[in-house]
Amino acid sequence: MKTALKVLLGLVLLFAAFALYVHTSWHVNLNEEYPITEVSIAPDSAMLAHGKYLAEGPAHCTHCHLSMDQLETAEAGNVVMKGGFEFGLPIGKWRAPNITPDPETGIGRYTDGELYRLMRHNILPSGRATIDLMPFTTMSEYDVKSILAYLRIIPPIKNEVPITEPNFLGKALLRFVIRPVPPKAPIEERVEKDSSIVYGKYLAESVANCRGCHTKRDLKTGEYIGPFYAGGLTFEPAIETGMWTFNTPNLTSDPATGIMADWTEATFINRFKVVGRFHKTSPMPWGAFKQMDEIDLKAIYRFLKSLPPVENKIEPVAIAPTIAE
Repeated sequence: MKTALKVLLGLVLLFAAFALYVHTSWHVNLNEEYPITEVSIAPDSAMLAHGKYLAEGPAHCTHCHLSMDQLETAEAGNVVMKGGFEFGLPIGKWRAPNITPDPETGIGRYTDGELYRLMRHNILPSGRATIDLMPFTTMSEYDVKSILAYLRIIPPIKNEVPITEPNFLGKALLRFVIRPVPPKAPIEERVEKDSSIVYGKYLAESVANCRGCHTKRDLKTGEYIGPFYAGGLTFEPAIETGMWTFNTPNLTSDPATGIMADWTEATFINRFKVVGRFHKTSPMPWGAFKQMDEIDLKAIYRFLKSLPPVENKIEPVAIAPTIAE
């Protein structure tokens, strides 16, 4: 009798697991809740130049939307945004799509409205929400449209990128947990570029994603679980890190644990414009950030220096791969 009950319980659990798998394999369609709207973009030369600057500089589109075979040469700026870069996450393997205007394999098959919704709410053209890897949901209207306008004029490259592969946990989270970013008001029409703390905050949180990487997060959901800018996000060993482990440093000016404590403005600018990367496979987009002008770098520096100090010792920042004996 006990054996029969165990078998029955096992069958029930197996059926429940199978039902959950099927259920989580379906995508939630958000087209009704977040409809695609018409987006009017009439770019002039200034807007296109601004879009190019953002995509290749602070917004670092070129850092993520490259192919894996471009990793070695990306620092030289010779990046074709044909996609394929892989992110190894606890919830599966995410691949950056082709964002050239190719009509079959790139963004040429999507409308401006579909792409705008993706940048604003993290909803794919298919109608389902995706994880928060891009920080652009609070980006100004002008900046979003500038990037979209620029991407429309770059040379189209035919490159079919294999689809993202969420694992079982990833499918469950996409089905039940991951939600689109709701409308945030007010979204600025345009943010005035200057070297102020206010503009630095905008760059750090809506464009360059300093907060997104230099804050501890749950890599299953993307939720912040640590003090902003105090570091501690761990990039586990993966192909893109050369199997190194990286822990993001504390960007506050805490005198004991913050790397910004003793940095002058000149030191900060020199770190980006001259020194660049120390570790070959660091996930920091040094190549793109080197393209930032001094106004933007000054603004980010002044914003980071304005942050309240947070004691959070991050050590070590980089851990070499373990060599099997």
